[in-house]
Amino acid sequence: MAAGYQDRSEAAIGFQRFLDWLDGGVSSDGAKYLELRTRLVRYFDRKNCIAPDDLADETLARVARRLREQGGIIDAAPAQYCYIVARYVFLEYLRDLERRSISLDTLPEIGSPASPGSACEEAPQVGHLEQCLEHLPPADRELIFEYYRGEQRPKIDNRQRLATRLGISTNALSIRACRIRQRLENCVRNRGNDDTFPGPVS
Repeated sequence: MAAGYQDRSEAAIGFQRFLDWLDGGVSSDGAKYLELRTRLVRYFDRKNCIAPDDLADETLARVARRLREQGGIIDAAPAQYCYIVARYVFLEYLRDLERRSISLDTLPEIGSPASPGSACEEAPQVGHLEQCLEHLPPADRELIFEYYRGEQRPKIDNRQRLATRLGISTNALSIRACRIRQRLENCVRNRGNDDTFPGPVS
């Protein structure tokens, strides 16, 4: 048997074992998995994470890996255990942001008139961010502002409307916003002197 085929077979068996564990012995034909993934995506989105879909998938992959390695998980109920792992994934996400030491979560406020003593005057990074925003094609600049506008449920609804307007899925919108954000972060690290924006992010 070819190694690649064997690996795929083992992966399929492992995933089925993961689904059985989530179902608790009563098959839902994958419905519980999809429901849990949706809840995890919303969990990460409420915490203003970039690409919450990716973080949800990472959480489920870690749980499935532990189930495969240990043969079982008895520490907690399936959904509860997945949320425990999700918190660890979120903490790792925060540590990664701290290492990069750049926050773009105030994007919707950038561009509004700065008041005396405001962060725009006090933080050089914000000034660099404004320069970098000017480098972006107008369509990407509008997208990134709209993507981070609002809080919690209004923000989720806004992203769904934005995806519908652009004719793409919310997952594709998340990926596009993530690429624009990474481009801005690289520009800010270069003190706003980045002229490497080749065109709109697709």
